[in-house]
This record gives sequence, C-alpha cells and structure tokens, in this order.
Amino acid sequence: MDKKKKWEKRRIRKTGIKRGDTVYILTGKDKGKEGKVLEVIYKRGLVVVEKVNMVKKAVRPTQQMPQGGIIEIESPIHISNVKLICPKCNAKTRIKRKKINGKSVRVCVKCNEIIDKV
Repeated sequence: MDKKKKWEKRRIRKTGIKRGDTVYILTGKDKGKEGKVLEVIYKRGLVVVEKVNMVKKAVRPTQQMPQGGIIEIESPIHISNVKLICPKCNAKTRIKRKKINGKSVRVCVKCNEIIDKV
C-alpha cells in the first residue's frame, strides 16, 4: 500500500507545477482566470491558486479574530484543471524535462526556454 502511494506522489509530481508558478484555469466556475500557485498538495493532486475557487468558511472567535464570522478562503482544485503559463513567452503550455548540468529542469514546449532557475 505504501509503494502505491509513493508511486502516485511521484506520478503527480511530474506534472511540473510548483509553488509560485502562474497558472491558467481550464475548467470550473473560475474558467479563464489566471493566478499564482500558493500551495501544491502532492498526495491528493491538488493546487491552491490565489483568488481562485473562493469559498466561504464560518470561523469561531479567536484571539486573532475576536469577531469570528464568515471569511472567504481559497479552496484547492485538481492539478489537471490548471495549465502552466510560461514566464518567457506568456503562453499556456505543457512542459518537458531536460538534464542540464546533471539537474532535471522544466522547459517550455512552445518556446523551448528553461522555466526553472538553474
């Protein structure tokens, strides 16, 4: 069972979306929006994107928020519903991987530029 989970984690990680990337939303109520990835949940294959898929959550009063009440937070969406935007050519693109100086880096399919910092 643990081996399968490791395989799933490795499989999802190959999608090539990392925290800080700009992504385009392909499906759902926020289709067509762009945003920055705040968090990637590899085990479940989800990403949290800034100002996308906002949901309302009831919060109890705490010391930081004495009023409590209803707040809006970003909810995760599936990683297959987002597409990476290349920082060089600003196109919605897939990625491929290349070995440079012994490191595997992400490369834009459309403009063939390196996305990662080497």
